[in-house]
Amino acid sequence: MTRIAIIEDEVPFSDELYRWIGNAKPAIQIDRFYDRDSAVEAVTSAPYDLVVLDIELKPDRNAGIGIVNAINTSHRSPVLVVSGLDASIYRSIMRELDIWDYLGKPVNEQDFLGAVFGILRTARPAHGGTADPADLVIDPLRQPQPTWRGKRLNLPITAQRILKALHDKKGGVATYDELFALLPSGRNTTNLRQHIRTIREAFEEIDPSFDRIATVKMKGFQWLD
Repeated sequence: MTRIAIIEDEVPFSDELYRWIGNAKPAIQIDRFYDRDSAVEAVTSAPYDLVVLDIELKPDRNAGIGIVNAINTSHRSPVLVVSGLDASIYRSIMRELDIWDYLGKPVNEQDFLGAVFGILRTARPAHGGTADPADLVIDPLRQPQPTWRGKRLNLPITAQRILKALHDKKGGVATYDELFALLPSGRNTTNLRQHIRTIREAFEEIDPSFDRIATVKMKGFQWLD
């Protein structure tokens, strides 16, 4: 039986995540925890197929990091972080801790279930397999996060969509209007450029010489081969 742990101190939000998973897959066993001590005891006593974690649990703001460390020193269950904090704040920490994916609050049901079931489908093969030799692999049906030269890129969902749009049009220009359509809010050049900066920084953490994304003046952005 598939087992998922939800570690979230906001009870109404925990209830919502529980309901989303339960409605989609009633056979999944879902355990819920609301504080660091009970969560650590659970995730270290037996492996979970997935741990859904709020990185900031009251009253200890670093509780989530402690929980991930406990997971990584015991059963190494894959972790999906769902947090109100900007992904850029935790990107280097998440990569160091080997977080599988990140969703920013507020999160919708479709994105959440997509991330959950994507991780469940691929976590075991990814941990035991070999790196894909291709430079960029971005295939949501095979893996929850894109990889660059065999290493996972820690990107929030919107940034992943923008990256896929750029890569799908490689050699051509992904226009501002096309990319604006991928933004859930703030559909303007300032917000789009922030997402592009997030994508570039994620690549540069793996490859400091990364230069595949070009700005095309007055038009948009282009993935360079």
